[in-house]
Amino acid sequence: MRKLALILAAAFFLSSCGFNPASTKEHTEVESNITIYPAEADFLRGELSSLPAYNPDSTDGWQVDLRGYDLSSLNLEDRLYDLQYADFDSKTVWPETLPKGFSPDKIMKIGKSPGLNIDKLHKKGIKGKGVAIAILDQVLLVDHAEYKDNLKLYEEINCPPGIKAQMHGSAVASIAVGKTVGVAPDADLYYIAVQNGMYKADGFEYDFTWLAQAINRILDVNETLPKDRKIRVISNSVGWSEGQKGYSEVTAAVEEAKKQGIFVVSSSLVKTYGYYFHGLGRDPLSDPNKASSYEPGSWWAKSFYETKFDMIKERLDIDDILLVPMDSRTTASPTGKDDYVFYRQGGWSWSIPYIAGLYALACQVKPDVNPDIFWTEALRTGKTITIEKNNAEYEFGKIVSPPDLIYSLRNK
Repeated sequence: MRKLALILAAAFFLSSCGFNPASTKEHTEVESNITIYPAEADFLRGELSSLPAYNPDSTDGWQVDLRGYDLSSLNLEDRLYDLQYADFDSKTVWPETLPKGFSPDKIMKIGKSPGLNIDKLHKKGIKGKGVAIAILDQVLLVDHAEYKDNLKLYEEINCPPGIKAQMHGSAVASIAVGKTVGVAPDADLYYIAVQNGMYKADGFEYDFTWLAQAINRILDVNETLPKDRKIRVISNSVGWSEGQKGYSEVTAAVEEAKKQGIFVVSSSLVKTYGYYFHGLGRDPLSDPNKASSYEPGSWWAKSFYETKFDMIKERLDIDDILLVPMDSRTTASPTGKDDYVFYRQGGWSWSIPYIAGLYALACQVKPDVNPDIFWTEALRTGKTITIEKNNAEYEFGKIVSPPDLIYSLRNK
């Protein structure tokens, strides 16, 4: 069993090798085209009568959801365990006394970090300048401080008229390009809100022809952009399967995007590219820049420890899995332009814009990079750690190492 893999000192590599962003020239300015301004979401839910208890055996990802609640009348001094799994936002009202070891402000601040030493790249000017990211997701609060200056286009496809901003959109946009929480804070953002189906009497019916339309719209937009401000990656936090309506249309749209040199990152990545990723978990107060702070994501941790992970890889018939941050993230909130929200448990939806942002950084330092080169190097430079749990040791990797990945691509 290998010993814990330590993250290499990225700053040493960057300074000793004369590492500079490839993109230092002036870039053509692109005007913004935003004509729709969805209203802020209203998640205020009044006073909470009692704090929910966290059940580690439950599959419910919203067990201790405190967003928008007033907790000021509750005595929470003996509820540290449950609060460690809480989701909360800028609108959450806390009581004066909280358990020792629980600090919402500190958790929120730590959660803003993209993690894994991406901040070291930012300090070197590697922020995605000159690269554009397209996001296809839910209705967006377009004027949030995290990404309003990045936003070049906002359109809606198959969305109900007058619908308010939704939680998903603000989160993924800020993870990708947010000024304080984002992976690529200088990248341009082209955003299309798309509803992938229709609500009917018996539930939601997926129709991915709408998503195909959104992808094709991005391709059309890209043809109008200057050479030095092209869209290089599409982030789309959804997946599709054979038999679903629109499957052939969205598959064809992705293939066309690939031909045009655009990396489409989605939940169907293993189908469209043969790449597999998974999301990382992290204790809310642990250092997000240390690989040793991470573990399997909360919703699949039990499966990991029961299958020893090798069974997961064998079942999927793949050799390597790229692990990227997912849990314990602070993102922009749709409830206000300066509001934030902390999500204790994430999903692949939070990992996908992270990958897209990282690809934008790769495009900045190596403009001729392609998805295969990027993915190969991400796995090769990834870190493997050893987790000790339940009187056993588990080899866990590859955890993406952004400084090592970018350094490798820059020198290829």
